[in-house]
Amino acid sequence: MISIVGAGPGAPDLITVRGAERLRTADTVIYAGSLVNPALLGLCGEHCSIYNSAEMTLEEVMEIMRRDHGSGRNIVRLHTGDPSIFGAIREQIDILKNENIPFELIPGVSSFCGAAASLQAEYTLPGVSQTVIITRMAGRTPVPERENLASLASHGATMAIFLSAGMLAEVSEALLLGAYTEETPAAIVYKATWPEEKIVHCTVGTLREAGKAGGISKTALILVGDFLGDSYERSRLYDPGFETGYRKAHR
Repeated sequence: MISIVGAGPGAPDLITVRGAERLRTADTVIYAGSLVNPALLGLCGEHCSIYNSAEMTLEEVMEIMRRDHGSGRNIVRLHTGDPSIFGAIREQIDILKNENIPFELIPGVSSFCGAAASLQAEYTLPGVSQTVIITRMAGRTPVPERENLASLASHGATMAIFLSAGMLAEVSEALLLGAYTEETPAAIVYKATWPEEKIVHCTVGTLREAGKAGGISKTALILVGDFLGDSYERSRLYDPGFETGYRKAHR
């Protein structure tokens, strides 16, 4: 069996119980070495074979999967965060399906969730934003033109921008073409939940300067929106005057 596992945002104890169990029983682990915290490999048994996919191509990764599956070994493909977000798993899934190799997907805690926890923030504040846009800035890897950052910024929603910390000036410029202003709150979260985590609070207009001052140019999330401010409405869910299927309203 091949298990495609989400490693979580970084802290070793934020992997799921199921994911941790798969690591403990794995005979082979192929992990995304540029992003996965290597401390997680401490869960593996001493006879487990470990490969760093940062140094490999898709073809090389799949060859190890085929070979070790053919030998009856339990294989874990360990991805950072949740593998469904910028995980490059679809191409692996299609090959496994085409070759009738059994596999499973095990979700993980995404770094954008870990970053919110570190910020002690809620992305979907009543009266502020009820939408979270997860995206990236176009760089060496393009994005569809209809999803360019300026276009998405027109919504004024909460934004979690991945894989763009090396382009902070361009990110700021694109956001300002949308519904955000120079003063819209923002934060740069470097390695959310890792021991070396760093949080820099800033605004859309000061993203570049804040990243430079914090020495952050990679492995960081850019979070944007008024959810980082202080104004919001009380949730109706727990308002005494709001009736639900479980509670009568108090007049």
